[in-house]
Amino acid sequence: MTRVMLAAGLMVASATAAYADNMFWVVGSHATSKCEIVTRNPVVDGGNIWFADGPYRSQSDAKLARSTINACPPEKEEPTPQQDSAGK
Repeated sequence: MTRVMLAAGLMVASATAAYADNMFWVVGSHATSKCEIVTRNPVVDGGNIWFADGPYRSQSDAKLARSTINACPPEKEEPTPQQDSAGK
């Protein structure tokens, strides 16, 4: 019976680890003074990482969430390749 319980516990642990794969979190970083999207469950320590939100199933979901978090500064839009330096 103990072996069955141990085997079941290992299966649950491996399923939980697999669940975290391909997930995304939004974190506030004091080092960069902006919100970043990471692929590992962050540890909020009050030092470098001051908040975390997630997990999200896709990077686009995490980007959408980042845009709704008041603590995150707005992302600067990259100019498209069709625009020249004058912005025309």
